Amino acid sequence: MLRSREAVRTLPSYHPPLAGRDGLRLDFNENTVGCSPRVLERLRQLSPDQLASYPEREPVEAAVADILGIAARELLLTNGVDEAIHLLCETYLETGDEALIVVPTYSMYRIYMMAAGARVISVPAGKDFQFPGGDVCNQITKRTRLIAIANPNNPTGTVTPLEDMRRIAHSAPHVALLVDEAYFEFYGQSMLASRNEFSNLFVARTFSKAYGMAGLRVGMLVGEAEQMRAVRRVSSPYNVNAVALACLPEALGDQAYIQQYVREVRESRARLQRALEASGIQFWPSHANFVLARVGAAASFVESMRRRGILVRDRSGDHGCEGCVRITLGPREHADRLLAALQETFEELGIAQGVPRR
Repeated sequence: MLRSREAVRTLPSYHPPLAGRDGLRLDFNENTVGCSPRVLERLRQLSPDQLASYPEREPVEAAVADILGIAARELLLTNGVDEAIHLLCETYLETGDEALIVVPTYSMYRIYMMAAGARVISVPAGKDFQFPGGDVCNQITKRTRLIAIANPNNPTGTVTPLEDMRRIAHSAPHVALLVDEAYFEFYGQSMLASRNEFSNLFVARTFSKAYGMAGLRVGMLVGEAEQMRAVRRVSSPYNVNAVALACLPEALGDQAYIQQYVREVRESRARLQRALEASGIQFWPSHANFVLARVGAAASFVESMRRRGILVRDRSGDHGCEGCVRITLGPREHADRLLAALQETFEELGIAQGVPRR
């Protein structure tokens, strides 16, 4: 009988609740208004020949690298950040290796690491989900080959001090250090400038969040040129589709659109955090486009918000997140709808005081 590898048979399942997403989608950290109009116009211009031909990734990589001020050989476009994680696991992990994550964090790190046959070491976050830099360093051994850090972290919105990541990269040169900056635009600090200091440092970014192109599945991985040559060996030459490649330069070219959206999200984030504080709801100050809050009966809260046309994400199954939900932010009009529904849900469930609307 044909059997899959044992590492695959023992993988935890990841089932995103995508079905029936009717309402204001504040559950998946997506851009809530969509991509730049320039991207839509580019989509309208696509020809049958472009769709019938294999995609050419390298010219777009060169253009993206030029915008970032790095060499094209340091950058690989990927099928979302998920593929970047997968490629690093395939490049650097072997059966019996160890990989480190700080929990709670993005679920797919563990799945891709385990699929490669690695033993995953979970280091609990500190008080208020602070990054436990000392604990991470203490867990590094000769068998450690990969460490993944989301910065800002999902689902907490907390951040890792740059000096902690530099210390890890410096102290463990035999370890591939992935810094996942999927929410970089909402935070503004990056490890990208340190890529030439540490040959073991990789930085990933996505165009699914601030850029509003989650459906096109395009991200990027940046690292030292020689290490990126190894990563390219395990990547398909056609991993990013032609539609995404055609649209990406237009998305990057419309920074005014991105900056305006980020400003509005930050304002909405501040409004939500003020509302939660005034209502006596525990939350963690966020540097991303979402806020994690402890509401108690998370499932009931999610259902009550759904009835009011607002989708939020139950994160109570994550380490240290009992009774927590994650709420994505959008522009002012979406924040208005969110806060109105929040007020009604709090009153219905009897879990907080009034919610200020401003």
